[in-house]
Amino acid sequence: MTTKEVADKLVELCRQNKIDEVLETLYADNAKSIEASDMMGPREVEGLQAIKAKSAEFQADVEEFHGATISDPIIAANSFALIWTLDATFKGRGRMTMEEVCVYQVKDGKVILEQFFY
Repeated sequence: MTTKEVADKLVELCRQNKIDEVLETLYADNAKSIEASDMMGPREVEGLQAIKAKSAEFQADVEEFHGATISDPIIAANSFALIWTLDATFKGRGRMTMEEVCVYQVKDGKVILEQFFY
């Protein structure tokens, strides 16, 4: 898959709330994830299984989901970025609206790096 194809598929699946499918089909086994802070879990994890665990932990922390918007991707060579806004109530933290810039690197048709800025 090209970077554009990966980006378009990731956005499509995320808009359908199919995060597990995104990870299973679009991520490399050795992918890396970097958060802006430790507010949403570990700042840095490496490997698909660790990213899946981090995602599951995040989803378990959501008490109630109120909505989300995901922009169309901006693509440049082997990278793409998008804006993701999430409105959710988190256990012990209450309702929050989060807006983040998500940046992804693609190699050989798979996401090898995700990095979040919020």
